[in-house]
Amino acid sequence: MSCDHCKVLGFGSPILDMLAQVDDSFLSAHVEGEKGGMVMLDTAAQGKLLDALSGSSITSAIGGSAFNTISALTALQMPTAFLGKIGKDERGEYFSSAYTEKGGDASRLLCGSEEPTATCISLVTPDSERTMRSHLGAASTVTADEITDQAFEGITHFHAEGYTLFLPGCLRKSLELARKHGCTTSLDLASFEVVRLFRSEILDMLKNGLLDIVFANEDEAREFCGDRIEFTPENVASFLLQYCKVAAVKLGKKGAVICEGSEKAEISPRLVKAIDTTGAGDLWQAGFLYGYLSGCGIAKAGEMGSVLGAEIVQVLGAQIPAGRWDFIQSEFNKIKG
Repeated sequence: MSCDHCKVLGFGSPILDMLAQVDDSFLSAHVEGEKGGMVMLDTAAQGKLLDALSGSSITSAIGGSAFNTISALTALQMPTAFLGKIGKDERGEYFSSAYTEKGGDASRLLCGSEEPTATCISLVTPDSERTMRSHLGAASTVTADEITDQAFEGITHFHAEGYTLFLPGCLRKSLELARKHGCTTSLDLASFEVVRLFRSEILDMLKNGLLDIVFANEDEAREFCGDRIEFTPENVASFLLQYCKVAAVKLGKKGAVICEGSEKAEISPRLVKAIDTTGAGDLWQAGFLYGYLSGCGIAKAGEMGSVLGAEIVQVLGAQIPAGRWDFIQSEFNKIKG
């Protein structure tokens, strides 16, 4: 089964990830807001947090929510491109060249001269949960006018992260252009904070038929539904299916529930010893999109998602070591049958 006919465009914030392992007392002393999820910081606040981490071991890697998904698809040899803005700085040059070296198409990357390339501090506690505090820099300056038809040339599927809702008008325009160019589309709801702030916008895009696939984890699904329906993964999926083709509710250690039309697939997790959940949802989505866009159907695609989700939680950060991809491909071949 080939995916050569596909080319996936990701849209999100190109970010330099900075990962550190901390305990809960560090979060209580130095991090405002709830544990887990993602909160935006300004330059001063992020600098203060980095000062508090001085002396800690920090691992850096190129990333960002949608980029983690796209990077994994690239490693799986699916053609990809990425839309987002980097700074005119060393970090931006590194991001572009590193993605190109992976085999990705960096020609859709925008470059801004005023703000630095985005960074995200990901604080990983002993329970493997990550609390992210980001400064988006150049990534936060994308305007709808910068998103043009050219970005969608040759693209067959468009995948966006919910964080792009912080860029006024950009996600809506991107989805409309994707439809204009005949692309299928998917959206990762990103975090419960995003859903809390932008629920009406997300619902409007759903009602206007701009989304084919919606990914939500349990917290995001609860926030989206509130007290409107009795919360179960199946109820959430059924609610979303009023407006989209595929609804995937990710349940972490409990697996996932995926619905398409009248078909429902309950996906079992691959239980492993987790040391860091950074990127787990992003990589699960990559496995699912790889399988689904290759024509495998929701059940087999969900199993592929579980393979990548299990792989990524065993390492620090959101990049699977290069030596593991042959094993992953062999697992995918078993699932394809």
